[in-house]
Amino acid sequence: MKIHSKNQIDYLVLVVITLAGSFSLILFGFFLLGNSFTVISFDYNRIGLHAWDILLCLMFFAQHSTMIRKGFRSRMAAILPPHYQKALFTTASSAALLILVLLWQHSSQTLISLQGESRWVAHGIFFASLIGMIWGMRALRSFDMFGNQQILAHIRSSNEVSIPLTIRGPYRWIRHPLYFFILVIIWSCPDVTTDRLLFNILFTTWIVLGTHLEERDLVAEFGKTYRNYQNKVPMLIPWRPHRPFPPGGIKNDFD
Repeated sequence: MKIHSKNQIDYLVLVVITLAGSFSLILFGFFLLGNSFTVISFDYNRIGLHAWDILLCLMFFAQHSTMIRKGFRSRMAAILPPHYQKALFTTASSAALLILVLLWQHSSQTLISLQGESRWVAHGIFFASLIGMIWGMRALRSFDMFGNQQILAHIRSSNEVSIPLTIRGPYRWIRHPLYFFILVIIWSCPDVTTDRLLFNILFTTWIVLGTHLEERDLVAEFGKTYRNYQNKVPMLIPWRPHRPFPPGGIKNDFD
């Protein structure tokens, strides 16, 4: 079967974004476990090190939060084919995440260091939350982590199917289970140094603020249906029992 040159480019992009996205996420996962991958250590004092780490976090937040918004995607649509938009986001996010992990400056001042059974419990919570994230992704069904579905749809000359608001799996108890599980992962590190505490606070703040912004987009998209969902199911902490909600579909940020 003959493969057109434009399809060859699409397949190449698929390979690149999958490898880049997977590598950056795996490295980030080990980073969250408490491993250090710093390739350049700066001879700064403690304030200087933390200022640099704050700058790295702000860079990642700015890249992710800007490119994920609909306004940015609308502007990019004028210069970039639509099926490459998620690929661009994946590439930029992978690069920003790698820069953060590889240039993060670690502090020698330890605030908390769990030992023995407590350490194993913390690791258990970490991996249980990873399983929870996989559960949430599978519940979405339409979840496209790296933007592969758009490119595959273009190769097959088919249109992406719009998925309605779906309430299944962990979404029956919490509106944003993926964010909930990543917050648990962030705070389950058994060794908390001053730089790690700074990282936890910054990322927690960003996730909470980003969740509120995403809620606004979802209300604008789904209207009364999503407001009804908001009234029945907590946003980030599953603090109240689930009340029945009609089945439908949930979308990720790009759907």
